[in-house]
Amino acid sequence: MSAVLSAQGLGKRYGRRWALTDCDLEVPAGHVVGLVGPNGAGKSTLLNMTVGMLTPTTGTVEVLGAPAGTQQAEVGYVAQDTPTYARLSVADHLKLGAHLNPRWDDSIAQARIQALGLDPQQRAGRLSGGQRAQLALTLGIAKRPELLILDEPVAALDPLARREFLQDLMEAVAEQELSVVLSSHLVSDVERSCDYLVVLVDSRVQISGEIDTLLATHYRLTGPRRDEKSMPRHQHVLSVSHTDRQSTYLIRTDEPILDPAWTVSQLTLEDIVLAYMGRSTSRPSARPVLEVQR
Repeated sequence: MSAVLSAQGLGKRYGRRWALTDCDLEVPAGHVVGLVGPNGAGKSTLLNMTVGMLTPTTGTVEVLGAPAGTQQAEVGYVAQDTPTYARLSVADHLKLGAHLNPRWDDSIAQARIQALGLDPQQRAGRLSGGQRAQLALTLGIAKRPELLILDEPVAALDPLARREFLQDLMEAVAEQELSVVLSSHLVSDVERSCDYLVVLVDSRVQISGEIDTLLATHYRLTGPRRDEKSMPRHQHVLSVSHTDRQSTYLIRTDEPILDPAWTVSQLTLEDIVLAYMGRSTSRPSARPVLEVQR
């Protein structure tokens, strides 16, 4: 299977307001994908349609080669508020997970609860935010999904709890060979956990590709002031700034930069994300969708 998630012309409207419009996306199998974008970009709407919690207004979305919502046993989902039932104990959550999921692996669930030091009789409402997030992750992992979808599950956690959550996620990915989609607005979380990036802005995919390839093909050029029209065609300009005598370009190119007038430096992942996020509003005529492959 080449893609675990495929969306074509996907849109969701609430009354007169579109939460997501004309979204095309391919998420490859075997990757931990970071889905990044500003608030209001449509990330949560996209993921809720992916797991069948929302019905598209336009377009289609397939998961694991079938219409969204029909592969629930093979898809794990941890929502943004890492939902748990306050009055149920940790043990009750595991029993519920076993009842609802035909592929449930109780040995994984029990081992994680023990490793986390959670009291099985403790009610979820008395757990810390980090513990509730870990319980929700346990439920998602123990159902042994082929695809695990996480919608900003660590946004409300402190840095230590966030790091522990992501470390546990990476261990599960290695042990179970999961495909993962992790939605986040924190580039540091994506750098720590993901090997594939998708930037979503105003409902549209601005860039997608393996992170190592993105880092190797994006540059900052600094040199004598130069008009954008004079730039080589293979250098796709993301942003440009000028002083009286100097120009600074952020570009994407697969070819060597041979002009000795430029001082060339690599971009960080945060530089790349911010460049594409800013490109949507400051450069409306720019071509929005780019897919970078090896």
